[in-house]
Amino acid sequence: MAALRAHGALRLGGSLGLSVAGAESNVAIGLARLGHRVRWAGRVGADELGVLVLRTLRAEGIDATYAVTDDTGRPTGLLLTEPRLGTLTRVSYYRAGSAGSAVSPADVLPALASGSRVLHLTGITPALGPSAAEAVLAAATKARDAGITVCLDVNYRSRLWTTDRARTVLRPMRAHTDLLIASEDELPLLLERPDADESEAVQSLLAVGVNEVVIKRGARGATSFTADGTTDCAARQVDAVDLVGAGDAFVAGYLSGLLDGTDIPARLHRAVTTAAFAVATRGDWEGLPTQDELGLFDQPDGTTIR
Repeated sequence: MAALRAHGALRLGGSLGLSVAGAESNVAIGLARLGHRVRWAGRVGADELGVLVLRTLRAEGIDATYAVTDDTGRPTGLLLTEPRLGTLTRVSYYRAGSAGSAVSPADVLPALASGSRVLHLTGITPALGPSAAEAVLAAATKARDAGITVCLDVNYRSRLWTTDRARTVLRPMRAHTDLLIASEDELPLLLERPDADESEAVQSLLAVGVNEVVIKRGARGATSFTADGTTDCAARQVDAVDLVGAGDAFVAGYLSGLLDGTDIPARLHRAVTTAAFAVATRGDWEGLPTQDELGLFDQPDGTTIR
């Protein structure tokens, strides 16, 4: 979708910056910058914002061959971000009736036909409508059956759907998910017992077929749970500028480590590093690092690279 970013309160007017956004797009860009081959499947409107989305993805080296341009008049989705207090940002969505809300299994399944290793999905897409929810479940089912690792980032958005609706749609996804990524407050959306503590929640998810659960803890780092044990990783200490997109940056770093065959501690380290890049710069994806920039946080403060 397209993104309009305000520099102050929207009600006061002023200038807006135009870019693109979307959790899946952010992860795709993050992975491409880290040197991985990435394919994006989805639906945009037959409008200038749709052109902007596809042009941006292609400029970042992402294969958009399977992107569909809607020919029925549905517009490209839009969001507005509005800084309100420090790093607190208010986001408004304009996605009802958008091209993305009409994405279907027929739009996305062909993208899985040519040797993908990982399918990344989020809980945002199924929140857009029945067709989009069907597409996500169909893609996860096909990928899991084909031996493709399915990653689901819960990414609950209260402005898009209710918790009850999210539970109804997301719980069937557990049986088709290899790697589940969630923040602490999102775990109950996947459980029969929403009041279960974290340990019980993780064990129940592993018991229904999820191979790994990764919990994002923001400034407190992250934890990976598998049948073999638990691994913690502290967050990178940075001065936060903009928290929007940090979770997607974390996912991009984690999947990059997975694709490179690293162990869980190394994946988590890369994930918190890419997340630190995101919060230290403005924009959802603009500040994400390339492979050779991952070590920049290890340089002394004030270093100038010449």
